[in-house]
Amino acid sequence: MTKTFAPIVATSQGAVRGRQEEHATVFRHIPYAAPPRGAARFAPPTPHPPWDGVRDATAAGPTAPQPKRDAFGDLDMSPYFGQGWVPGEDYLAVNVWTPDTTRDDLPVMVFVHGGGFVAGSTRSALYDGTGFARDGVVLVTLNYRLGVPGFLHLPDAPDNRGLLDVIAALRWVEENIAAFGGDRSRVTLFGQSAGATIVGAVVADPRAGGLFQRAIIQSGNGLGAFAPAQADRVTRALARILGTAPTAEALASVPDERFVQAMPRLAGIDLTVDGHFDPLIGLSPFSLVLDQQPAEAVAAGCGAGVDLLLGTNAEEGNLYLAPLGHLASSTEEDVHAVAARSHPAPQELVEVYRRERPGASAGELRSAIMTDALFGAGTRRLAAAHAQHPSARTHVYEFAWRSRALDGRLGATHVMELPFVFDRTGLPRLHGPEAILGPAEPPAGLASRLHATWIRFARTGDPGWPPYESVRRTTMRIAEAWTQVADPGAPIRRAWE
Repeated sequence: MTKTFAPIVATSQGAVRGRQEEHATVFRHIPYAAPPRGAARFAPPTPHPPWDGVRDATAAGPTAPQPKRDAFGDLDMSPYFGQGWVPGEDYLAVNVWTPDTTRDDLPVMVFVHGGGFVAGSTRSALYDGTGFARDGVVLVTLNYRLGVPGFLHLPDAPDNRGLLDVIAALRWVEENIAAFGGDRSRVTLFGQSAGATIVGAVVADPRAGGLFQRAIIQSGNGLGAFAPAQADRVTRALARILGTAPTAEALASVPDERFVQAMPRLAGIDLTVDGHFDPLIGLSPFSLVLDQQPAEAVAAGCGAGVDLLLGTNAEEGNLYLAPLGHLASSTEEDVHAVAARSHPAPQELVEVYRRERPGASAGELRSAIMTDALFGAGTRRLAAAHAQHPSARTHVYEFAWRSRALDGRLGATHVMELPFVFDRTGLPRLHGPEAILGPAEPPAGLASRLHATWIRFARTGDPGWPPYESVRRTTMRIAEAWTQVADPGAPIRRAWE
């Protein structure tokens, strides 16, 4: 009978015991901050108390309080959202996959999950780090506070507590990752969707200076933060629902269950305030809350020394339309409505899209505008801001491989790149007519190539194509074939600028 090796690593809080698996040594649910309970849910993260003996790190832990979100209409989203809320206070924790705990020179990648600032966790099947460890990288995934505890704007609490959690996790990495084989001077922070928007804000945040050297932003938004006046509307709406004062002091005694139950009633709040459009166009009542957008801070020089790889998917908006049948049922009124919700000159914006996409249906135009409102415009602005500074490189991609899910309507939608980045396209739940990758097999070699490209960038700062600069704006279009494109969709880019 073969014995399973149980490696033990010493961290700053105490020793942890992991598990040796086929291609990696894995440590699950290592706390990086104290449990956010009671009033502490609205305070900055604090160090976790030390423990005696050896803490078991072989089983997945609890997740941040969140509503159940395992499907978008007809589309199975369970591989992305995972199990939802697994109750337990000690959820500010990391998972670590490493190829070798006896070294201290391996590149480190730290992943921040998405989920609209209200859902998601490290328990998602997509975020298994085995492929990274197999290929010589120490991979760290982390949970952070979501929804009300993470992002509700309050007068007597710091904003963006979920972002502060990410910075605390990076500090844990700096202090401890050498014990897991990693080099703390070779850290790449990466994230997707809400996690990518957080990564962009961390790049722009001086409090995170020196904690990482490179960043990858997958379908984020450098213009995705709420202004305080916008966020205050959400706060006042929640206070009315709960019958409490809109303060951290009043909310300290409210259980997490009530916050989660209130979440659906926060949908649809008009966040057009003082000339600010809702950067999430109504899809989530929570985002970062900032006086200055991350792209603006980066333009001013914040994060200028961090190598940056960022991009979007070609048909991000399809996720919010195709699974509900809205891609086919959209009207011209719907197209103008989404333009008016996201742009000061909606008629002119729609005309630009029509010229650039002749023959597109109303649903396709609606999706294209949503793609840029949610992700594209903010990504381009962040790329241009970062590329102004010569101290680090900027590289841009567009993921364009089209899934045949939902009878071909899903396409190159939001989240589509994730199975390829993590080299997880073999996951059974990703395959089928109503699964993310659809009924057909994805192109042979696309996952291994994209996964290797992310690792190459983490190792060297160069993904394999020329940097993005203000003249050519070189973008790598990633599909079955990889093609360098100069300033794709320039008229649309200019319309958003």
